[in-house]
Amino acid sequence: MQIQETSGSEHWNRVKKSLRAELGDDVFSSWFARVDLEEHTDGTVRLSVPTRFLKQWIQSHYNERLIGLWKRECENVHKIELTVRSAIRPRQSAAAAPQPHMAATKKLTTTMANARSDTAAEANPVAAAQAATAALGRGEPQIETARDVLQGAALDPKYTFDSFVEGDSNALALAAARQVASGGAVTFNPLYLHASVGLGKTHLMQAVAAKVRGSGRKVLYLTAEHFMYRFVAALKAQSALAFKDTLRSIDLLLIDDMQFLHGKQVQQEFCHTLNALIDGARQVIVAADRAPSELDSLDDRVRSRLSGGLVVGIHEPDFALRRNILTTRVAQARKTYPSFEVPDPVLDYVARHVASSGRDLEGALNRLIAHNQLTAQPITQEMAELTLRDLIRSSEPRRVKIEDIQRVVSKHYNVSKADLLSARRTRTIVRPRQIAMYLAKVMTPRSLPEIGRRFGNRDHTTVLHAVRKIEELVQADPALAQEIELLKRMIDG
Repeated sequence: MQIQETSGSEHWNRVKKSLRAELGDDVFSSWFARVDLEEHTDGTVRLSVPTRFLKQWIQSHYNERLIGLWKRECENVHKIELTVRSAIRPRQSAAAAPQPHMAATKKLTTTMANARSDTAAEANPVAAAQAATAALGRGEPQIETARDVLQGAALDPKYTFDSFVEGDSNALALAAARQVASGGAVTFNPLYLHASVGLGKTHLMQAVAAKVRGSGRKVLYLTAEHFMYRFVAALKAQSALAFKDTLRSIDLLLIDDMQFLHGKQVQQEFCHTLNALIDGARQVIVAADRAPSELDSLDDRVRSRLSGGLVVGIHEPDFALRRNILTTRVAQARKTYPSFEVPDPVLDYVARHVASSGRDLEGALNRLIAHNQLTAQPITQEMAELTLRDLIRSSEPRRVKIEDIQRVVSKHYNVSKADLLSARRTRTIVRPRQIAMYLAKVMTPRSLPEIGRRFGNRDHTTVLHAVRKIEELVQADPALAQEIELLKRMIDG
């Protein structure tokens, strides 16, 4: 008997909630964010995923766990079936079914195409890796050759040092990247760049890769997901040793989006590769969306090794950098659209209100270009406000609540919210309470008396003392200053 779809959807939502709680946000997002419930009937749950690699990985690592969680919802569940969404096709009619001689021709064509796969792998390495993994799942022999591995991910020709706009927030990262690309002695190893989305870490990584590749040295640029695809494919093809030897023969390894590197065996192999390259004076650059110490999904040894090099953060651009980025991009746009003009007041308006990342700035400028070219209307302040209103609204900072601050500080220092609001004067509670009051003052518009009321009805002078105390400590203690900045990011996130 078929269970109603609404009931199945509710069960699936609870299963996903349990998975997220057990695995953490990073692992859950990597493996289960794109899994959909297709059907739940008579003890069988059918799920769909977008790629064969994802299907095989979930079957190998999470099948039993999924069955266990589903049994909590429905005791009769005994089987999980996974299908690839791209592989679901309408059933062919008999007239449309391929004839035997056509099937043979198709097989021959496929074999010939495989012989030309080097070019395709260079154009789309992710698809090539997924295809190799899929073929292995069907029992077709595939060998991960040295040439396959060294293809790496395709580089965007726009990402060069010349097109990178320098400012206070990225100057150190740019200087370190130029030093690595210069080909001198290996000084910063590994070089670890971390930043939120759209702040330029991938731009710098690819700029380094392009310059070093032009010098004739062996360069491999991969995302963490590409690395996993290649490693799993090599394991299935029983060519893991050749894969490892090839990786360790390169001169420069660049791994982007490190936060997506999951799986114990994959992380162990990455750590071995990292150690071999660094010990052999080969350069490694890694990029992620946060510092190594904040990548909870990584093995401790990997985090320690990454933290042992030069760790550089790229911060949100200030107004001057945002304005320079827009000016540079307008000059580039004029090469294609010679008549394109943006008045200075409009550039100031965009730079002032689109403050989150360089990528959002480019998106805003692209909208202005499209409006100007499609309507033949000049760009004005009014037009910019109308065209960019949703982008500007979405880029407005989230209003921080005092409850958010208390929750994050309590969790970080392992004290309860009740302790923060209590009259207890032990040092383990007083310092977190003072930090929470300080953050409430600098991150919210609340007055000192109101903050005092939210911290157990304390007097405003108590809050003022806490704020001044933390300000003094931050000036004298760099470690505490970094800790305060970490708390701010956690609260803003």
